[in-house]
Amino acid sequence: MSRFDELKAIAKTYQDLAAENYARVRQLAEEVRAGFCDYLDASDGVCVQLVPPVGNFEPKPYGDQAFSVPPRGFRPLGPIAFGLAVRVTGGTDWIRITTQCQKIGDRFVLDIQGGESFTLALPLAEEDSTRLFGYLFNHLTSWFQEKIDHYEAGEYGTREIGFDFSREDTVANV
Repeated sequence: MSRFDELKAIAKTYQDLAAENYARVRQLAEEVRAGFCDYLDASDGVCVQLVPPVGNFEPKPYGDQAFSVPPRGFRPLGPIAFGLAVRVTGGTDWIRITTQCQKIGDRFVLDIQGGESFTLALPLAEEDSTRLFGYLFNHLTSWFQEKIDHYEAGEYGTREIGFDFSREDTVANV
């Protein structure tokens, strides 16, 4: 085997693992999206979408573009970020939670930007789901409460960016 053939073989193994990693993170993200929407129990339509982890976003299904690595081509083998857009009003106001997921052994670690890390398995176990969804809900409500508290105390003039918001022009009953 030539050195070039050896290089191609190891690059193929790398890409096979990168494809496996992407598929697993994608599956986890879809489970979190659907499960968190069910957890919130919104009776008026879709309340969680997968969106890009950075930049402008609209509360719509982004598919492969919701992830920090491409679904095809030469992908990096490492943590993958994605955004969860959560509808926060009965109308069309959404907030984004940015997450990063990485495989450690047989488990996944989901890091919430500005929050905690969670060790999860695929498929999501009921106990993991309950703990994660409860945390996500508290993470969102705590953020709003902190801003309310700062306003009421007269200390709300910071330059902190915090969460990203989006407003959809149409009704959120997608």
